[in-house]
Amino acid sequence: MDATSFSGVLPRTKVPGFHRNFASIPSDVGYTKLRIEFLINRSYARGRPHTSVSCHSLEGLHELHGPSSQALAFLSSNSTSQRTSVLRGSYVCGPVKQRNDVGKAFCAVGLGVYGENVSEHQSHSHATEDKVGVLLLNLGGPDTLNDVQPFLFNLFADPDIIRLPRLFRFLQWPLAKLISVLRAPKSKEGYASIGGGSPLRKITDEQADALKMALRAKNLTANVYVGMRYWYPFTEEAVQQIKRDRITRLVVLPLYPQFSISTTGSSIRVLQSIFREDAYLSRLPISIIRSWYQREGYITSMADLIQKELEKFANPEEVMIFFSAHGVPVSYVENAGDPYKDQMEECIYLIMQKLKERGIDNDHTLAYQSRVGPVEWLKPYTDKVLVELGQKGVKSLLAVPVSFVSEHIETLEEIDMEYKDLALESGIENWGRVPALNCTSSFITDLADAVIEALPSASATVLSTPTSISEEDDHYDPVRYAIKMFFGSILAFVLLFSPRMLLAFRNHLF
Repeated sequence: MDATSFSGVLPRTKVPGFHRNFASIPSDVGYTKLRIEFLINRSYARGRPHTSVSCHSLEGLHELHGPSSQALAFLSSNSTSQRTSVLRGSYVCGPVKQRNDVGKAFCAVGLGVYGENVSEHQSHSHATEDKVGVLLLNLGGPDTLNDVQPFLFNLFADPDIIRLPRLFRFLQWPLAKLISVLRAPKSKEGYASIGGGSPLRKITDEQADALKMALRAKNLTANVYVGMRYWYPFTEEAVQQIKRDRITRLVVLPLYPQFSISTTGSSIRVLQSIFREDAYLSRLPISIIRSWYQREGYITSMADLIQKELEKFANPEEVMIFFSAHGVPVSYVENAGDPYKDQMEECIYLIMQKLKERGIDNDHTLAYQSRVGPVEWLKPYTDKVLVELGQKGVKSLLAVPVSFVSEHIETLEEIDMEYKDLALESGIENWGRVPALNCTSSFITDLADAVIEALPSASATVLSTPTSISEEDDHYDPVRYAIKMFFGSILAFVLLFSPRMLLAFRNHLF
């Protein structure tokens, strides 16, 4: 099992400048009524009445996170000051690079399935005068077993994954090397069980092809690029191709429905670092779709998949719908203001509301998987909830990987193998799993709509803010900084190389 985030080694204090903003969305926007109802219910449950629709942002980031259908076009009339930079931080590590092009096809990309609603977008046909680009961002995964260790190094060397206190940041690379070497054998076993590598690159390429065709069917010609955070093709490679192609407007679309500083935030931080150092890129109009979990097309696509799988059970009405989302450390939410937990809960609410409209009112629950390290992660944990459900007499369970839009190791190995075996051992007799969206036509069509809606808001100021977390260190007194570095180095040596810490690594991580 591999985790897409790892922050349990050395907890860090609050990320400077990370907070939430709230904005109202016009009442005619799709799903606004459900979202307001959800937020009112949640606010009263927490003892703080609030009736506006929440949109989270980083400091200086007044752009909405994934507006609903039509909302972005509405907001594009606002000043460009509403669109600013990303999570403050610098790109401190250069990725380990080793290329291998393998993978299995999980999507069938076909022509003729994206032609609906073309007339709705005739007004956007002028966009073909520009050279439009769409950049899909994703995690990436090792293509072969030999790629596992360098992939893990790239993952753990990310300061948004292992979030070290200021005094310990110089240990980012050594710590990533240590963890990746120790963890590689177990990770290789997981990848070997699903065919010897991750299918994520192959699926994302197929999604890119499908999105390009869907945009063309809606009268928008665009180049679609794939940028992976921790493996080939790296985000840096995709950006250089965008520059070579002389793209004139760019939409950045992370393939994470919900925003987290460890996924979308990390990828956008890399873009910020690249774009602000390049004269051409710094002037390129960009629109970033920071989250899109509340879009009607996405919600409908998820409900369709769930309904289809429920029908395979002998007694569909008795099935517990089990949403399993990737977890993040609690400190991200409580100390750094990560909106991931709120967005995930709202996402589940909207999906269940869509199912209820179809007469499906099954019991459901949400749990979080893939925790790593000794710190507390979002609860409840998937493995523990599976055992509890078995003890309570639940006999039929449908697992829904709600935070993943592509099949990869956390669906194919962690859910399909580890969690399935645990569920059956715990007394659950009937197990099912909803497939990832992959290239589902309604999902791809909705992504195309999101891209078209985002184009009017493209601005050259989106990635322009120069301040980063690491740069803040320079404002400290040099003498004080030297003293802190000296004592920090001593503490780091004791922490990393003491027998107790090495034993803790083995007990908690491996």
